[in-house]
Amino acid sequence: MAFKKNSSKLSQITVLKHIVKRCSSLSRKQQQHYEDVPKGHFVVYVGINRSRYIIPISFLSHLEFQKLLRRAEEEFGFDHHMGLTIPCEEQVFESLTSMLR
Repeated sequence: MAFKKNSSKLSQITVLKHIVKRCSSLSRKQQQHYEDVPKGHFVVYVGINRSRYIIPISFLSHLEFQKLLRRAEEEFGFDHHMGLTIPCEEQVFESLTSMLR
């Protein structure tokens, strides 16, 4: 049973590495749009208006943020060129991120 738990944690780490790599490659491809993104942060788009947020990579380790990323993957996938889009209302996203800081 301990092996299964460890295996699950490894798969989460793999998913998080994929997300960070994807965000980094987007940044390199569209560098003119990401010049204001400090090191250790990445851009997400939230809500129906696709409002842009710059968030720290450390958010990737929080369970609640990981849930949002899973929803994003289910709804949009990670292989598109429109940036990482989070499928929730801006107010909900702002509330969650304020608790994570």
